[in-house]
Amino acid sequence: MIRLFVGLRPPAPIRTQLRALMGGIPGARWQDDAQLHITLRFIGEVDERAAEDAALALSAVRWPPLEVALEGVGTFDSRGRINAVWAGIRPREGLAGLHRKIDQALVRAGQPPERRAYLPHVTLARMNAPAEAAARFVEAHAGLASPPFALDHFHLFESHLGHEGARYETVARYPLQA
Repeated sequence: MIRLFVGLRPPAPIRTQLRALMGGIPGARWQDDAQLHITLRFIGEVDERAAEDAALALSAVRWPPLEVALEGVGTFDSRGRINAVWAGIRPREGLAGLHRKIDQALVRAGQPPERRAYLPHVTLARMNAPAEAAARFVEAHAGLASPPFALDHFHLFESHLGHEGARYETVARYPLQA
């Protein structure tokens, strides 16, 4: 089985800015540079044929290049326990539209539709840490902002899970074009 997702890689200066924020939450597992991305659609575990179908479906997606910026930080939780810290991305509309377009293409290729609400973000840390430490981080970095940056292609990534976290490998790269 192959574990796949679709995402965008922020440019190096933005990733450097994000890496500079990382720290201050005991027990957090901070992402390394190679892990920093904006998820557009999680696909999950599929067999080789479904992976090929997904790759082909994504090649038909047409969307104009995007200009976005970092804005703020937040957390995700599960059953009241914070499990991730993230940096927000604005404006959301273009990314949400691209997310819908990718979801539609993947559904046509036989994947189940996305059921979760889409929130464009870059995960900074995975965690199992006290909520107070995450709250202090969010408060300290609430004003996170960046200059606008261009996104002109998206990737189909394979995720390899290991003892030291996930390692992502680009399977295919697709241009954003009108």
